[in-house]
Amino acid sequence: MHTPRLCHPGTSRYPIPLSLREISPDPGFQPEHRIFAPDLATLTHPMFPAMTHALPWLHPDRAEKLETALDSRILLLDGAMGTMLQRHGLDESGYRGERFAHGCDAHHEHEHDASCTRDLKGNNDLLSLSRPEIIRDIHAAYLDAGADLVETNTFNATRASQSDYRMEDLVHELNVEGARLARAACAAAEKRDPARPRFAVGVLGPTSRTASISPDVNDPGFRNIDFQQLVDNYTEAVDGLIEGGADILMIETVFDTLNAKAALYAIDAEFRRRGGRLPLMVSGTITDRSGRTLSGQTPEAFHISLAHARPMSIGLNCALGAEELRPHVQALAAHADCRISTHPNAGLPNAFGEYEETPEHMARTLESFAAEGLLDIVGGCCGTTPEHIETIATAVRGHAPRAMRKDDAA
Repeated sequence: MHTPRLCHPGTSRYPIPLSLREISPDPGFQPEHRIFAPDLATLTHPMFPAMTHALPWLHPDRAEKLETALDSRILLLDGAMGTMLQRHGLDESGYRGERFAHGCDAHHEHEHDASCTRDLKGNNDLLSLSRPEIIRDIHAAYLDAGADLVETNTFNATRASQSDYRMEDLVHELNVEGARLARAACAAAEKRDPARPRFAVGVLGPTSRTASISPDVNDPGFRNIDFQQLVDNYTEAVDGLIEGGADILMIETVFDTLNAKAALYAIDAEFRRRGGRLPLMVSGTITDRSGRTLSGQTPEAFHISLAHARPMSIGLNCALGAEELRPHVQALAAHADCRISTHPNAGLPNAFGEYEETPEHMARTLESFAAEGLLDIVGGCCGTTPEHIETIATAVRGHAPRAMRKDDAA
């Protein structure tokens, strides 16, 4: 069996936590040497995730309830946060709320500059701080509709994404509060129905940067972010999500697998630092009818690239409607040895960018996924609402989850 070697400074740019030196220290290793990851082959070697996989659960009772629920039925993920926020028609003052009404942040003293007048409209993640009651109500609406899992409002809560609004210093707080709001909503739902556990899914979005592709067509070798910067971005976000009480972590809408590897690397290191882990979900996005991610991978290749992390589930979301996503979910289900999730858009957008697929039509399509034995977790992405989730919940209720079918077949 090949054993990955760790190397000395100068041979790679990506540092590994010192606790990894036990994996296979260089024969010439000295304590003062800084350890670096030599290449992506080492990053994907099974020995790396195996160490984290052996860690205990951070919340063993909740992890056990999650496994029990997944074994018994198809679980419902919530729908789109952005679609629901659009219903509120928030203007600039609506996004700022009281906290940001007269500057960047009324809770912290700071010198006022041009960034204080930068538009904040569209920064949905900020609403966890400026208008938490709106986020709380959206979580509650999805839980009332039948969702078992609700996603934190943290899709863009990384420094790379928040730099568009000059809000980088709020990233940790955005993740903490995003997780707390989701966990509190789950706790309230569980109080009303103690027999049915609900779970807060800490969302790690793809960021607004890509490590594999140049944003400049005239300079294909250029990158606007590197692997270590992505690791740093995700480390801060993961720390906040865990501190806020997330039950699960999900790397969502993966269009560049190298970005996802950076997120997995950050998660792995944070679990090791804390001495415990959370269940992990990974969800990629097929960007068009070519059947590939933006970085060029088929669903099978996407799974193979990330399977070393031993996620609880792997799946697909966004970009396409359920019918268009079907062959790609089928491909994942045929190869993956973990649970399968999907949360498609409500069809394809029209000329005005609106999603028109009705809850009934989407539910019929996803029911056929369930009948085919493709699903363990199902929900909605862009354009979906509590009405979609409620109708989907009814449609898949009589179908067994994919994991149970595989066990029965074995």
